[in-house]
Amino acid sequence: MSALALSPERARMSDAASQALSICGKQLIADMSGALYWPGERMLIVADLHLEKASAHAARGALLPPYDTRETLERLAVAIDRYQPAIVVALGDSLHDRGAAERISSRDLAALEILQEDRRWIWVTGNHDPEIAGKLGGEVVDALAVGGLRFVHIPTPGRATHEIAGHLHPAARLSLYGHALRRPCFIGNRLRLLLPAFGTFTGGLNVLDQAFHPLFGNDGFGVWMLGQEGVYPVATRHLSAE
Repeated sequence: MSALALSPERARMSDAASQALSICGKQLIADMSGALYWPGERMLIVADLHLEKASAHAARGALLPPYDTRETLERLAVAIDRYQPAIVVALGDSLHDRGAAERISSRDLAALEILQEDRRWIWVTGNHDPEIAGKLGGEVVDALAVGGLRFVHIPTPGRATHEIAGHLHPAARLSLYGHALRRPCFIGNRLRLLLPAFGTFTGGLNVLDQAFHPLFGNDGFGVWMLGQEGVYPVATRHLSAE
């Protein structure tokens, strides 16, 4: 771990488990877990859970600790307990592949069922999971429109507005005081917002990568980095490429 570690003492950033964001006038909360909460709709949004990624890699001979699904659901349970949402939206690539639903354990299925109790649960399909098995519960949609915002997995090409998406697994590399740290992050420009990947073992793509430029152009963007104890707004001048 870097000596920086995104601690307030070293980074001189305010420590907060969450940060308020505004997208097209909608007041949202970026949570340190990587989830996004919309108080006005009592909606919790997560992206790129990639459940059963470890078992998919194991089938190809690349061994990873086989508890990624359980860990991801446990972290999601903490976020749900924190905000008590009426609606949970999973923004695509919730499953790592088409066979994930068949590999998920009965224990993890039971945990998912408990998370869905007394609330609406919406799966937005993604490129990894164009279909969601009925055994996972909830509703399945290709995209979702609520309260003037549109929720999709893959960001619309170009400079779209009123959009919240996942897919790109945004991450930021912060260089400050002679130290460097790379962490998942939210990235947005008040018109659209991309969420970090929520799942275990999901990795990330540097926000300075060319893939982000068509989405934000030269109009500028803000970055909110996930740290050990909170979410931290980071000045873009401190960001560095890989």
